[in-house]
Amino acid sequence: MSGLGKSKSLLRAASVVGSFTLLSRIFGFLRDLIIANYFGTRAAADAFFVAFRIPNLLRRLTAEGALSAAFIPLFAKTLQADRKKAIRFANNLLAVMTMVLTLIVVVGILFSPQLLSVIAVGFTDDPQKFELTVLLTRLLFPYLLFVSLAAIVMGILNTMHHFAAPAASPVVFNIAIIASVIFLRDMFELPVYAIVAGVLIGGVLQLAIQIPYAIREGFSFFPHVDFKSELLKKVFLLTLPATAGFAVAEINMFVDTILASLLAEGSVSYLYYGNRLMLFPLGIFGAAMSTALLPTLSFQAGEKDFAKMVETISKSLRAMSFLIVPSTVGLIALREPIVKILFERGEFDNFATVNTGIALGYYSAGLIAFAGVKVAVAGFYALGDTKTPVKVASLAMVLNIIFNLILMGPLKHGGLALATSLASVVNFFLLLYLLDKRLGGIDGKKMLKTFALATLASLMMGGLIATLSMIISPFTVVGLTVVITGSALFYFLVTWLIDMEEIHYVYEKVSKKLRG
Repeated sequence: MSGLGKSKSLLRAASVVGSFTLLSRIFGFLRDLIIANYFGTRAAADAFFVAFRIPNLLRRLTAEGALSAAFIPLFAKTLQADRKKAIRFANNLLAVMTMVLTLIVVVGILFSPQLLSVIAVGFTDDPQKFELTVLLTRLLFPYLLFVSLAAIVMGILNTMHHFAAPAASPVVFNIAIIASVIFLRDMFELPVYAIVAGVLIGGVLQLAIQIPYAIREGFSFFPHVDFKSELLKKVFLLTLPATAGFAVAEINMFVDTILASLLAEGSVSYLYYGNRLMLFPLGIFGAAMSTALLPTLSFQAGEKDFAKMVETISKSLRAMSFLIVPSTVGLIALREPIVKILFERGEFDNFATVNTGIALGYYSAGLIAFAGVKVAVAGFYALGDTKTPVKVASLAMVLNIIFNLILMGPLKHGGLALATSLASVVNFFLLLYLLDKRLGGIDGKKMLKTFALATLASLMMGGLIATLSMIISPFTVVGLTVVITGSALFYFLVTWLIDMEEIHYVYEKVSKKLRG
């Protein structure tokens, strides 16, 4: 395939993933809206969010993050050389990870109290809240098995250029939780158990929806264990430093949780809801691009086509700058109206809206860095370098802790969110600098130009948001829709007038859709 063809293929794949991710985010918001309505930011919500964070952390270490980062480049290289060998390799990995994950689940269930006495130290002053968190953690641990296996299958299918089913699986997950909360809530003595039921059902469905597509590609899913496999050994050797890197990132989240548990009740929930809203554009633009990016970069690295790697990384970062910079400005400017309209009902009151808006604003400040890190790390992983991201992330972790301790006093939970953003900015720029050295340049001038133009257009858009907000109240659904739509159209108009390359690509895609 030509360089242009590969570039278009990457963008098409990112578009597919982005479309399903958008749908997933919509259902994710519906999920969070329903949870906020019934549980607000009170003790049960705090307990669930802490309990749910543990399997989410482990899945990023065991499959979705570290293992995928080590496995996908090796699987892609093997697939190029010998398809049957690659499939045997993937089947073997699935069998071994099933055993490993089952063991982790059992240990996690047994030692949940000890784990939570560290992670949620602030909850120990309230025995009832602590006991509920322990129970929810134990119930949620099996989710780790299903979601981790689903993540491995997702990586396999993405590498084989199947993006739709893996990207659609989170939609099914969110629907399961929504249905469980609505229809099963009254069946339990404690309504919060309905969320747990939805998480477990959703985890099973995330895996199940992908299995038919994997079978079509030749996977049998029958146990096939070969501990002596050289490919398997290589994956786990590469996974160790990658795990350390992802562990560093997740330690940051746990430090935030520990410190938030020491603050006023609801602080854990404010950070959760604020982070979820920030993840909307990050999931659509950042995660979608990085999901399609790693297999592409892995093939290019395997061919030693470093010029194409530079072009791919540059184009990815420029596309994300074009879309994420205005999202940052929009989220900061409209943080309270967005939170109010989405969540303020039932148990979620105006006090919760204001505090969640604070978290959202500070998290949004680091949005471009959160997205950029995903691209930069994919570049290192494609080159087989899993150590450099660990070293940089370790420094960022230390800075995050320092920023947390400095900022949580004056800014409370907002300080924790801001510290995360500041540490991510440092992480991103260091990775970019080192990647530039490794590849002999990463087209920095072009990226800087795109970022500068996107920032200029976004600031102009921010002025329009302020003006429209004085004319039309953004605290109503209609008002907020008008302000967001008008501002987005204005941004695209400005970028068209200043002749940004990315807006022409968007125009071409929309024109083709309308004609087709």
